Amino acid sequence: MSEFVQIEIPLSRSSAVTCAATGRSAAVFWLQGITLIWMLVECGLSLYAAAAARSPAMLAFGSDSFVEILSAGVVLLQFLPQVSISERNAARAAGALLFALALIVCVMTIGSLALRLRPEISRLGIGITVAALIVMPILARLKRREARRSNNAALAADAVQSAACAYLAVIALVGLAINALFHIAWFDSLAALAAIPVLLKEGRAAWNGKACGCC
Repeated sequence: MSEFVQIEIPLSRSSAVTCAATGRSAAVFWLQGITLIWMLVECGLSLYAAAAARSPAMLAFGSDSFVEILSAGVVLLQFLPQVSISERNAARAAGALLFALALIVCVMTIGSLALRLRPEISRLGIGITVAALIVMPILARLKRREARRSNNAALAADAVQSAACAYLAVIALVGLAINALFHIAWFDSLAALAAIPVLLKEGRAAWNGKACGCC
């Protein structure tokens, strides 16, 4: 009888550990699913607003949203057994893309200033950046909590991406709001230039496989 008791205890502990791990995986899966849906909407609207208003600030914000989609996708792929992806290679690809996006934003911003192009007022851009300021800090906080619980490095890095997205939303919103209120068109380009160091810092951190500590 004592033998049965000794066997029963390890089994119950193993079941508890399995259930806890499954619960954490489900929480991460749902978090990243929500992130992907939101970021697809945010990226599409931001890039549309950038093109419609010729806004470098919105281009920088929309570019970072695109990279956030890739970052969330990498975390989700970890839950698909039939998909094999190296976290290091995925991080380096995201880092290279961030470098390229920073270069694109820099060239377009300098060109906009040199040609004295005047970005138009973008109500859509203001609306989506305000929404990002509400959504992204919440997602970042939830991801950090789940990353600590599950010891998931990729999720921790993605939480930083979400926090950086909120930071870039502030930069873009300031540029858009000043242009809308005071009709200072060059401030939009200034906001885009201010976003470039953030993109470069994120890119370097991703390339080195580290979480950016900017936010």
